[in-house]
Amino acid sequence: MCSSAMGHCGNAMQLSATLLVLLHLTIHVVDEGQAVNPSCSCIRFSSTHGKERGTFSSPDFPQPYPRNLCLLYTFLASEHQIVELMFTEFDVYKEHVDCARGDYVKVYWEVQGPGPPGAINERSDASRVLCGGRADTPPALYSPGPALVLEFHTGSRGNATGFAGTYNFIDRRLFETEGVRIPGTTCDYQFGRSGNRPTHGRLYSPRYPSTYPSNVRCSYHFHARPKDRIKVVFEEISLQKGDISCLRRADIIKVFDGRDAAAPAIAMLCNELAGYEVLSTGPSLLLQFTANSATPGQGFAATYHFQPPPDSTAADSDRLLKLSFGKAFESLGPEVSATTSSCHQEFNSDGSKHGTLTSPHYPLAYPPNTHCHYEFFGRGKERVRLIFQDFFLYKSPDGSHECGNVDSLQAFINVDGRLENVKTFCGVDLPNPIMSNGPKLMLEFRGTQSSRHARGFKISYSFVENFGITTGRQLKEFPCAFVYNSSEARNGTIASPNSPGPYPRDTECSYFFHGGQTEKVHLHFTHFEVEGVLPCEAVSASDYVEFSNYMTEDNKYGRYCGRMKEFHVESERNFFKVTFRSNDRLDGTGFKAMYQFLEATDEYKAPIYDKASKTSCVVWVLILASVGQLHQLYH
Repeated sequence: MCSSAMGHCGNAMQLSATLLVLLHLTIHVVDEGQAVNPSCSCIRFSSTHGKERGTFSSPDFPQPYPRNLCLLYTFLASEHQIVELMFTEFDVYKEHVDCARGDYVKVYWEVQGPGPPGAINERSDASRVLCGGRADTPPALYSPGPALVLEFHTGSRGNATGFAGTYNFIDRRLFETEGVRIPGTTCDYQFGRSGNRPTHGRLYSPRYPSTYPSNVRCSYHFHARPKDRIKVVFEEISLQKGDISCLRRADIIKVFDGRDAAAPAIAMLCNELAGYEVLSTGPSLLLQFTANSATPGQGFAATYHFQPPPDSTAADSDRLLKLSFGKAFESLGPEVSATTSSCHQEFNSDGSKHGTLTSPHYPLAYPPNTHCHYEFFGRGKERVRLIFQDFFLYKSPDGSHECGNVDSLQAFINVDGRLENVKTFCGVDLPNPIMSNGPKLMLEFRGTQSSRHARGFKISYSFVENFGITTGRQLKEFPCAFVYNSSEARNGTIASPNSPGPYPRDTECSYFFHGGQTEKVHLHFTHFEVEGVLPCEAVSASDYVEFSNYMTEDNKYGRYCGRMKEFHVESERNFFKVTFRSNDRLDGTGFKAMYQFLEATDEYKAPIYDKASKTSCVVWVLILASVGQLHQLYH
C-alpha cells in the first residue's frame, strides 16, 4: 500500500523500474499492513502536498515498460474534492479478453478496511480493470470520493509502451443536485418554485461524474406553479454503451408527465444520449432513475427549468425561440429573430393541436426573395407531424433533381442539443409526411425565384401523442407502445411511426401481441425499409426491428434492418413482442405488416397480390416454408 504522508513524485515516472523502486525505498515510509501486492512500489499524488493538476505515465514511456512490474499510483485529493484521470495514451498488453491475466491496470476507489485514505488492501475490490488500447479505456475516470488508486501490473510477455495521462483534483460541490433531498432517502429530491427559489438548476445521478452505485432507485419530483411547465434537458446520459432496447436494460431513466408513476410516460432513456429534452404538459413532473445492473455507468447530468405559460407577444416569442433552439438557430440568419416578419409563424400546442400553414400569398405565387420560418412547440410526449396537401415550388429549367441553390423548404430538429437538417424539399413532387424526434420542429422556406406557376405549399400540422400509429391500443406507461389482443381483433395491421413517411429519429416503439392460450402470432411484412446493415448493430449506426417470444431478449430471431422484400415472422407462443428502434443518424420509410392470430396447429395462408392492378385477390396459397427457411431478399 502507499505511504500515508509523502510529497508529489510525478517526475519519477520517467525513471526505469529499478530507479523507481530505489526512489520509493529511500523517500517513502511504508505503512504496516497487507497490500494488494506486497512487492508493489508506490507513487503518490496529493492536492495538499503538490499541484492541483499534472501528468503521470508508466515507467520509460513512450518506450516499452519493464516486465514483472507492480506499481501503485495513489491520487489523494482534499476532503471536498474528487479525482479526475484522463488517459491521453494507452497501450497495455492484452493477454485475456477481460484483462484477468497478463498486463493490466486496476482502478480502486472504494477503500475497505482499516488504513489511511488512499490505502488499499486484500479486502479492496477493483472498480474496473483496463488493458488493450486507447479505445478500451473510458474518456475519463472520476472517483466518488477523495482517493483513487491505480495498480499497474505487468507479466513476462509483451512489448507494449504503456500509458500517459493527466490528473486533476476538482471540487465535488460542482456536481451537487440543486434540490431538497427528501428526509430518510439517499437520492430522492423535491424541486419547487415558490418564494425566492430559483426557476432553474441542475440535477445529477448519485456520485456523478463517477459511476453510480448498483441497486439504487432515485426519484426527482418537480412541482411548479399552476400554469407553469417543467423542462428537463439531459446534457449527458451514460448508463451502458450500446443500442439495446430500453425494455431490456436494467439501468433506465423514466420520465412521467405528472406527480407519480401513474401518469403517462414521456420518455424511457437508456444507453448513451446527449442533449435530450423533455417538457411537461402541466405543473408536475416525475423523473425516476433505476439502476439494477452489475455494470454501472457514469449516470446523467441534467438541467431543469420552470417555464411560465407562453405569451403571444413578439418579445416573448423570440425569447422562447432562442431558449428552445439555442445559438444554432441564430446562425441561420437575422430573419430568424425578426418575429414581426409577415411570414414568420409560431405554432404552440397550447393554442391548438392541429391546423394549416401556407406559403405567402398561397394559392397565388409567392413573391421573389421570400425567407420564412415556422416553429412548432409541443409538450409531453407530443411529436410534430406535417402532412403536405399541396407542394409546387419554382423548378429550374434544366430539370435538376438536386435541391441545392433552388427554392426549397427545409425541416430541422434538435439532435444532441444542435439544430440538424433532416429533410429538404424542392420541385413539385408532393412530399411524404414528416415527424419530429421530440416536441419541437422548425421549417425554413427560401423562395428566391418566382413565377405564376410557383404557388408554394399547403401543410396540415398536428401535435400527436400516438406517433402516427393508428392501430392497436396505446399504453400510457410507455412513451410509444401498442397492444394487440386476439380478443379484440383476430387480424389487422401494424406500421412504423409516421408511416408512410420516414420514421422519426431517436425513437423506440414496442408492439405487444397477446393471443389466447392455444394461439400464436403470424406477421406478414409487405414493406420493410429500415436504415442499417446486418447485423444491425450500433457499430454500423443501424436502426433495427427486433422480435421476441418474451419481454426479454430472444436470440431465435436476431435483428432485421435494410431493404427487404416481403417476409414472414411467426411466434412460438401466444405472446409476441416487436421492437422498433431508430438512432439520431439517418432514417427510412419503415415497415408495414399484417398480423393474424392463429391456432398453434394452423399454418398461415397469405393472399396473393396482383401487381398489375395493385388489388388483393381472393385466391389463397399455403405457405410451406417455416420462418427459419425463408430467405431474406434485398433489393
